[in-house]
Amino acid sequence: MTAPYKPTFSPAPSPPLPSMYDLPSENPEEPGLPDEFHDWQPQLLSQTFRPVAYPEDQVFTAADLNLYYDVRNTGYYKRPDWFAVVGVPRLVDAGRLSYVIWREGRNPMVVVELLSPNTQEEDQGQTLRGRQPPSKWEVYESLLRVPYYVLFNREANTFRLFRLEGATYRELFQTRLWIDELQIGLGLWQGKFTGLERQWLRWYGANGEWILTPEERERQRAEQAEQRAQQAEQRAAALVERLRALGMDPDAL
Repeated sequence: MTAPYKPTFSPAPSPPLPSMYDLPSENPEEPGLPDEFHDWQPQLLSQTFRPVAYPEDQVFTAADLNLYYDVRNTGYYKRPDWFAVVGVPRLVDAGRLSYVIWREGRNPMVVVELLSPNTQEEDQGQTLRGRQPPSKWEVYESLLRVPYYVLFNREANTFRLFRLEGATYRELFQTRLWIDELQIGLGLWQGKFTGLERQWLRWYGANGEWILTPEERERQRAEQAEQRAQQAEQRAAALVERLRALGMDPDAL
């Protein structure tokens, strides 16, 4: 006898989790980070930003930190997805609560913005100019005169590079950014970070190799120590074989 027919049903696919754009915020001006990538990518940038021209205690990087830029309008600020400043203390007190240009005395050397639907027009300089407060593009280009500005589209895995030339930004149509003053470069790296395999923005050194994260450096040291131990064992085993070939008892030595 054939088994009775039993219909099978495929479960309906679960809807995607709502984003900050789907659910209203109690404070529309402070909706929060649009996704986890906006937390992960800045971590990798900070962990690999190691310009050889400056000691580590004179390099400051930050993500989503208020950057106050106008002493005449102290309530004006921008919040870059990531920025780096050189020539300032890495730590101030127990850690900065914000970055205040007229107190620090140094402007960012490079700013990275991760494109998201609610900010991409302003990030790319497509909003009207001359308004108050000024747009991000105007602040970075005209007020702070940030030498290097990077826009990263994580959906397309593409990034746009801008360098300040004179009074305006000029786009650099190249696959990597090299900052000669710092002897460090920025490019797209395919790999796993925070458990996620994808393309990431990452800093590299003058030798063209990706700068290691602290975790990678520790793993490299452990591997090198293991290799040295294995080499020592191999040399000891080779010595035993030579002694035996000479008719000597290694255990008697």
